[in-house]
Amino acid sequence: VQLQASGGGLVQAGGSLRLSCAASGRTLSSYAVAWFRRAPRKEREFVAAINKSGGSTYYGDSVKGRFTISRDNAKNSVYLQMNSLKPEDTAVYYCAADSDYIPWQPRYDYWGQGTLVTVSS
Repeated sequence: VQLQASGGGLVQAGGSLRLSCAASGRTLSSYAVAWFRRAPRKEREFVAAINKSGGSTYYGDSVKGRFTISRDNAKNSVYLQMNSLKPEDTAVYYCAADSDYIPWQPRYDYWGQGTLVTVSS
């Protein structure tokens, strides 16, 4: 499966963005999907994950209560709604997919190319 992340951009602190992860090649409903991010000079960080049906989600501590992951299997897409954004959320955001639901583990089989989110103070 090929993954394409989009929706990044520049936003002021306190604002919102919605990222999309679109799949091609295979149906995304066969995969659990996660979002990770990598900020400048920092290690990759787990953001959120969702299982194949969308009935289970998991969030990293730094985004709980502010970000929401969801999916629309009919559209072959997963979304990350980001609210109350902070400058420390600035990073390249990547979506990843795996046939197993392995929320925070970075060993996903498929990765998208990333989309840049910049939050200004």
